[in-house]
Amino acid sequence: MTTTAQAERPAVRKSPPGAARGPRRRTGRIHRVGLPYLLLLPALLLELLVHLVPMVIGIVMSFKELTQFYIRDWGAAPWSALDNYKVSVDFDAPVGEALLHSFLVTVAFTLLSVGLCWLTGTAAAVFMQDTFRGRGLLRALFLVPYALPVYAAVITWVFMFQHDNGLVNHVLHDQLGLTDKPSFWLIGDNSFVALLTVSVWKGWPFAFLIVMAGLQNIPRELYEAAALDGAGVWQQIRRITLPSLRPVNQVLVLVLFLWTFNDFNTPFVLFGRTAPEAADLISVHIYQASFVTWNFGTGSAMSVLLLLFLLLVTGGHLVLTSRGRRSAS
Repeated sequence: MTTTAQAERPAVRKSPPGAARGPRRRTGRIHRVGLPYLLLLPALLLELLVHLVPMVIGIVMSFKELTQFYIRDWGAAPWSALDNYKVSVDFDAPVGEALLHSFLVTVAFTLLSVGLCWLTGTAAAVFMQDTFRGRGLLRALFLVPYALPVYAAVITWVFMFQHDNGLVNHVLHDQLGLTDKPSFWLIGDNSFVALLTVSVWKGWPFAFLIVMAGLQNIPRELYEAAALDGAGVWQQIRRITLPSLRPVNQVLVLVLFLWTFNDFNTPFVLFGRTAPEAADLISVHIYQASFVTWNFGTGSAMSVLLLLFLLLVTGGHLVLTSRGRRSAS
């Protein structure tokens, strides 16, 4: 009976092994490849709307004679070709001379701020490597300036730098007697020192956080072996810590440089719409050239020149660091 039943069953045609799985495999491969791009699509669209589109519009505006007379219909502004760029780089004229002064002030401010932020952050991170009571609380306190909102932190410094009742003059003049009379910190030459102080206070916790994360990747056995060989603390830092942190520091210095050179919030909140000559950073200077004098064409040209300079610095930094890695390997 079993043989008869088996004979009556219709023969099932077996398909080749890859015949039915082929389309499914192709569909699954398409899903696997396309899903990451589909998930990135909202972020790419937002990036396009927030950054790329305004950048293109700014570049177009830099070639137009866009003043207050064409605010309502800026598309009707006449083309000026390279006139805005010629005015910006004509250092013998008032506009170009003021831009050059602002550029030099910004370079000096950025180098000092980045150097002090890196030095303070690295010193604090190395100090925090040792275990002691209260280390967690101290780490949290170190990150407070970085966690505070920029406007709240800078406004607090504005009150501290006040001439008559500010905390800075109260400590330096009234209590310590280091100055003959209360100083003006928000005007004159002291404004550069005030701006640098706020920038370092606000930026060094970021360097501290990055360097402290980089120190976690250095094996403790290297320090123990160096200590057994008689190396002191400074020799360990020089021979082990700094060479091991070189990749981290290369990225950290570049990010700090770009952030500090482009910083607008700190000087604007600290000094207002018109910054003192000693603290005339290029970000505020471009704002004044655009929104105070209502010459958006020249301001856009200055912004494009700033973008080109930062791209040049970034490209040079990447070339130098890549050559250093090749020579080290």
